[in-house]
Amino acid sequence: MARNEEKAQSMLNRLLAAKQADARPERQKRPYLATECTDLNEADKWRQQILREIGKKVMEIQNAGLGEHRIRDLNDEINKLMREKVHWERRIVELGGPDYSKTGPRVTDSEGRVMAETSGRGAGYRYFGAAKNLPGVKELFEKEAPRQVRRTRAEMYRLINGDYYGFRDEDDGVLLKVEAEAEAQLRAQAIQEWEQQEAQRQSSAAAARGTSATVQVDPAESAPQFVAYVPLPDAQEIEARVLEGKKAALLSKYASEALQAEQAQARQLLNRG
Repeated sequence: MARNEEKAQSMLNRLLAAKQADARPERQKRPYLATECTDLNEADKWRQQILREIGKKVMEIQNAGLGEHRIRDLNDEINKLMREKVHWERRIVELGGPDYSKTGPRVTDSEGRVMAETSGRGAGYRYFGAAKNLPGVKELFEKEAPRQVRRTRAEMYRLINGDYYGFRDEDDGVLLKVEAEAEAQLRAQAIQEWEQQEAQRQSSAAAARGTSATVQVDPAESAPQFVAYVPLPDAQEIEARVLEGKKAALLSKYASEALQAEQAQARQLLNRG
């Protein structure tokens, strides 16, 4: 009995729903082409509808647990709605309405770049939400580090010319001018240092001479004076005696005793004569 009552209630519910649907005005479908709309208010209404659908789908695509296929379908639908929104904005401008592509808020991506599809100034495929982490898509957003290409030895030798060895550094005259200025500066510095050192030497020498001239020797403190009472040989006599001593040493070393005796006799004879 209860089963029949449930069936009747379900049939009644369906009947009531059908009557309400008939009494409700028929829902108007959005035109496939924006050019089919000739009313500015209608065009603005369809644009608002597209914006609501885009917002709903963008919120839905943030869920990474939907699965790869569902995320790809949602991303395709969002891109399609973006292009459709641009068409309706152009149609609104044609009908005399405001230009939403210039006055509307700009939508940016995660890096702050303005999306061209939302502004109506370009076309391209964009990825939203979890679609950025899909296989094959994540690599598109990764910036490859710049590679440093090492040059070969032949390439480096190819760039070597006379400038590398400094052969033409003096052609323009700039280096000679700089070197002359540096040389003059160093020369003046060296002369100044020499003059200072020379002045110090002259002052020290003058001070030494003045000290020796002003010093007086006290006779009481001076050393005792030695007086020689015999005649002292001069320098020539000392040299002659030293020379004779060297000759005698050489004769005693290299000459025989007989030869030395003969020389002594001859010297005595010469002294007598």
